[in-house]
Amino acid sequence: MDLGLQGRVALVTGASKGLGYAIAQTLAEEGVKVAITSRDEDRIQDAAKHIGATGFAHDSANLDGVPILVHEVEHFLGPIDILVTNTGGPPGDPDALGFTREQWQTAYDALVLSPMAFLDAVIPSMRKRLWGRILNVSSIAVREPIPNLVLSNANRAATLASFKTIARQIAEDGVTVNTLLPGRISTDRLYELYGSRETADEVAIQEIPARRLGSPEEFAAAAAFLCSAQAGYITGVALAVDGGMMRSI
Repeated sequence: MDLGLQGRVALVTGASKGLGYAIAQTLAEEGVKVAITSRDEDRIQDAAKHIGATGFAHDSANLDGVPILVHEVEHFLGPIDILVTNTGGPPGDPDALGFTREQWQTAYDALVLSPMAFLDAVIPSMRKRLWGRILNVSSIAVREPIPNLVLSNANRAATLASFKTIARQIAEDGVTVNTLLPGRISTDRLYELYGSRETADEVAIQEIPARRLGSPEEFAAAAAFLCSAQAGYITGVALAVDGGMMRSI
């Protein structure tokens, strides 16, 4: 299927590795001019070189720097047609009451305020041009809270509700706003949570109906479709990519 993305401009945050990198690579393969970000200058430039993207150093905690980043991307590549907001997860703890106020604030800034700052920066131009695709990489935790991850559970749910609300407001302007809910995808972060890749694979066989972890490429394929021209009538959706693991309807 031709996704109709040739020549479009995309900004993918948190894309030096993992899910963000996989999405950026897939979009680049579809002929999209891709900008990717990470807080580490060397790492993002290395990733950009490998996939033919343009790298920009940006810390998701720097909310005031978002308009500057968007201006730089548009200066080098053109108006942004596709925005993919992707942020690494906050720390976990078996004690949901064990986090400090500062930790809650940091998680809120990264998972709620940062994506919203990017939306504020790109939506006006998308609405004027009557075309845009916005996609947030979230977690199945927004539907089924994950033990030990209360910061992610709470803040990602807030962002999902915000995206759903905004989607209705701008649908008539040709701008879609969707969310992807990754289950257990084979990334470094997942391996860190389980202690090793072997342990993650063993648990997947026992708990996931597909009997395996998902691949970043499978996840990125779903992302690319939601960013495509053909997906123009899909908005306000939260799509799980989890091998059938989630039990809720």
